[in-house]
Order: sequence, then C-alpha cells, then structure tokens
Amino acid sequence: MLKRVIRRPELRKIVPLADTTIYEMEQRGEFPKRFFLTPRCVVWDLAEVEIWLDERRRASDAYVVRRAPAPDVRRRRARPVRILLHGD
Repeated sequence: MLKRVIRRPELRKIVPLADTTIYEMEQRGEFPKRFFLTPRCVVWDLAEVEIWLDERRRASDAYVVRRAPAPDVRRRRARPVRILLHGD
C-alpha cells in the first residue's frame, strides 16, 4: 500500500485550523503528530489526518464535541441589545 504524506499548505486546505491550534492539539494527543522527512521538512500522514476527520465527523454527529456556549448579547458594551417590554 502506498503511503502519502502532506506538507503544511496541503494540510491547511484539508483542515481549516490555525497552525497554533493544530500544534496545541498535537501536544494534547488530539491530532495526528507531524514528523520530519528532513531537518527542514515537516509532514503529516494523510491517512491519519483522514481518519481524524472521520472521527471528528462521527463525534460531531453524536454531539460528543463540546460546542462553545452562545454569547450573552445583553452584556455587550458596543451595540447593546434593547429589551422590549410589552407595549413598546
């Protein structure tokens, strides 16, 4: 079986996350680890990235992925939300 590796520009096209987010997720073991082909060439195993994406999709479909809470718009300083009372 032919193994395929991808460099950072191709990874960015597949996984639209910031470099720092990917790095932090790698450190926590939540994203496939990069490895060095040469001292200056970092790559990821494409099969591992695709498996990770499939797992994320299944987790999202099962509502396992924690979602960020909705912001409380009443606490905004700029463009505060006016609360309408009956008869306004």
